[in-house]
Amino acid sequence: MLAAINYVDVLKSASGIELAVLVLLAAASAYSWALIAMKTLQLRKARGESVTFLDTFWKASRLDAIYNAAQKLESSPISRVFRAGYEELSKLAQSKSGPEGAMSDKLGGIENVERALNRAALAEITTLEAHIPFLGTVGSTAPFVGLFGTVMGILGAFNEIAEKGNATIATVAAPIGNALLATAAGLFAAIPAVIAYNSFVSRIKVFDTEMSSFSHDFLNIVKRHFFK
Repeated sequence: MLAAINYVDVLKSASGIELAVLVLLAAASAYSWALIAMKTLQLRKARGESVTFLDTFWKASRLDAIYNAAQKLESSPISRVFRAGYEELSKLAQSKSGPEGAMSDKLGGIENVERALNRAALAEITTLEAHIPFLGTVGSTAPFVGLFGTVMGILGAFNEIAEKGNATIATVAAPIGNALLATAAGLFAAIPAVIAYNSFVSRIKVFDTEMSSFSHDFLNIVKRHFFK
């Protein structure tokens, strides 16, 4: 049966470098978990409101009614893309002063709407990806930071053994075992961060694809009804 680890004794016997590594990893892990919780809620809300918006979009018959509904769905990136396209389309319609074809020639017509959709989609992706690179950084560097703490702890243990001239299992096992705690802390910080990072990146790619698909559908509708 494995003996329980007395973490208080481990911390008391740790060197300054080991303590610094453990504090750094603990802070990174705490921030990672907070970020994971925040991003999970953000993406979950974005998904729910996007489903609601798309259902409204395909069922409604008037763009202004869709726009009014979209204003209540602030967390949906697709809704915000639509609003950007609709607002640009409204500007074009308000500036129309001649035949319908003249508006397109004068202001770029459908190209202006397309640029507005692309800008909005890029802004939404940037918002969704905010802070996520931190998780990737923690996932890739935390094990090495922990390993650094372990190596420094083992070096300190061997130096102490060399000074005392006593290298029995009893004197070697405890300090080396304590030093390995830094590696364990590094893995504890890295594993959830990597899992969350991959999950979030995958879900954001889905939003990116959906916004691109929606933009094409919206442009086709605009072309058929406003730029004949």
